[in-house]
Amino acid sequence: MTPAVIQLAAEAAERQSAEVTSFGARMAWVVGLAVFVAFVYWLMRQGWKWRGALQNDLPELPATPDGLPAHRLALTGRYHGSTTAGQWLDRIVAHGLGVRSRVELTLTDAGLDVVRPGATDFFVPAAQLRGARLDKGIAGKVLTEGGLLVVTWAHGDKLIDSGFRSDRAAEHAAWVEALNHMNQSITTEGAER
Repeated sequence: MTPAVIQLAAEAAERQSAEVTSFGARMAWVVGLAVFVAFVYWLMRQGWKWRGALQNDLPELPATPDGLPAHRLALTGRYHGSTTAGQWLDRIVAHGLGVRSRVELTLTDAGLDVVRPGATDFFVPAAQLRGARLDKGIAGKVLTEGGLLVVTWAHGDKLIDSGFRSDRAAEHAAWVEALNHMNQSITTEGAER
């Protein structure tokens, strides 16, 4: 053989592709990754249950009473969750308050009716409403400044912030004004007695 032929044979040997990974090794990686993802999911689920167990002292949510007066305001949108008042990352998961869902809010003189298809509905009596504000975030959801309607209310011995986003964000200002005005008149009536 001539040196040129030997050199061409050596170059051809170098250009050959690397050996393909065996099927068994690939399957081991896929199964290992699936087990890891399942384990992480299980840990997250256990954390959710643990948080719910810590919040077991929270009383049951009030149900909507029969014969509500005519509504002042109504909106449809999204319920983004509830947190301990003033602590926007301390999510409350007890009694389904941590479950995001669609929402239909109705404000009446009796209180705030929260209807959540696919999740637990609840009612906040007017005497328990503490106010409302526009904010940019609540646990797990951050929006532009003023993009979230946050209603503060008392439940048991705990103050709770619940975050809502209307399908028409322009409605938020009217809700804040109505809820804060309602809270002032309740406070004033209580002081006169």
